[in-house]
Amino acid sequence: MRVLCVDLGDVRTGLAAGDDIVGLVQPLSVLVERNADLRLEKIAKAIDEHGADLMVVGLPINMDDTEGPRAIAARAFGAALAERTGLPVEFHDERLSSFEADDSLKGSGLTRKGKKKIQDAVAAATILQDWFNARS
Repeated sequence: MRVLCVDLGDVRTGLAAGDDIVGLVQPLSVLVERNADLRLEKIAKAIDEHGADLMVVGLPINMDDTEGPRAIAARAFGAALAERTGLPVEFHDERLSSFEADDSLKGSGLTRKGKKKIQDAVAAATILQDWFNARS
């Protein structure tokens, strides 16, 4: 099954894809879009391009295991994405995914600006890999 993961942001949204049979995950791109409707359309296009069968949306849970406004927004986005695409959407805890993405980019030779361009896609890949690991 082909899975597309979304690390939702207000401006930058990271995308990653993976396959549950082999468990490989790949960062894809970072969408830069403030308009929620246009962001949804760009993600729907990525779903078509990558042949996704399932969506995973990062869920920003607070460190005390509560869900705040960002988690509520992610759940609403996931519902809109499911309605728009007809695909099932699952949510996965994204705590510390940005920190892990930053950590994995250390020593990459990229400038701060270069890292910022791909950080959200790497974070989406981290979320998706964790989702795969949790399922196995």
